[in-house]
Order: sequence, then C-alpha cells, then structure tokens
Amino acid sequence: MLAVLVIGTTLNVSAQSETKAKSILSEVSKKYRSYDAIKTEFSLTINNPQAKINETQSGTLYIRSKSNKYKVILKDQELISDGKNQWTYLKEDNEVQLSSVDNSPNALNPAKIFTIYEKGFKSLYTNDSKDNGKVYHNIELTPTDSKTPFFKIKLKVDKLTKQIVNAVIYDKNGSHYTYAIKSFTPNIKIPESTFAFDAKKHPGVEVVDLR
Repeated sequence: MLAVLVIGTTLNVSAQSETKAKSILSEVSKKYRSYDAIKTEFSLTINNPQAKINETQSGTLYIRSKSNKYKVILKDQELISDGKNQWTYLKEDNEVQLSSVDNSPNALNPAKIFTIYEKGFKSLYTNDSKDNGKVYHNIELTPTDSKTPFFKIKLKVDKLTKQIVNAVIYDKNGSHYTYAIKSFTPNIKIPESTFAFDAKKHPGVEVVDLR
C-alpha cells in the first residue's frame, strides 16, 4: 500500500509539473506570436569535456515570427533562409552552400528557437530561480522521438516578460550548447532582402548548390 501511495504521489506531482510547464510555455508562445519580426543579440557556448571543447561566440539573429525566415550572423559564418532555401555563407572561404530547409521534427531551426517546445516534446516545470532581482521559470524538455540527436533541452523563462532568456541543448555525443539571449527587440523593421543571400555583395563567392 505504501508503494502504491508513493507511486500515486509521484505521478500526481509529475502531472502538475507538466501542466504548469505547458501553461508557462503557452504564454511564451502567445507573446512571441504577437510580434511580426524580432532581432536578438545572443551568445553561443559549445562545451564538450571529452573533446576538450569550451568556446563562446556572439551572434545576431533576425526572425520573421510568422514564417520560417531567419538570418543568423556569427563571426565566421552566416545562416540565411527564406523559408524554403537555406544559405550557409562561410566568410573565410567566401563560399556559400545552398540547401533546402530541413522541416523534419528532428531539425533545430533557428526560426523556431522561441517555439521549439510546441511539437515533439514533453515539458516539465522544475523550479523557479532568482538572478539579479529577476525571477525565472526553469523548464526541462524531453523529445518524444528517441531518434533525435539531442536528449534534453533546458529553458529559462523570464517570469515577468514571458520570454526565453536561456536555452541549453544536450547532444547525445556529449556536447551541450548554451544560447544566452543578451537583448530582445520585437517588431523591428527588417527588409525582406535580409532573408536571402545576395551574391552580388560578395564578389567572387563560390556557390555550392546541394539541393
């Protein structure tokens, strides 16, 4: 009987955590989808103790929140998509690789970084934490498909602004990727040309079509 009570209590707590996580993330989605376009400044930290990798770089992300369009600017490369095609521009090599956008459930699309939890994940609220006077909801995502290359994602959501400020992706190869949002500017005016690669602006660029 004691075992039954313990199991019942555990299931009830788990159900409550899942319900709370869904409620929080629903508010995040509602606010995010009220914006037309977004610009964020972020830092990306890649850590893999076994491979002795621990590096951080800064970047800028532009998103059309109501479409699949995005542009990511990093130190050594740019990722651009018009929703159907993706251009990966390697700055040092002056080469751009053109491919079709991967819309599979397992794909980590930059345009979906703020809504990644909506499909293919089980979400659990773990706790609240405080930092510099702000309160954050901590939520853990587990993919429902065991074939995904990652097994867990941790999200930190600002309780007041209802925005994701930090995401840690745990890869099955031992790496984890931490995205920290430094600034979040909604409803910014972004030219449509932002979401396509313009070869004319890169004289001598080599275009490799992988479609």
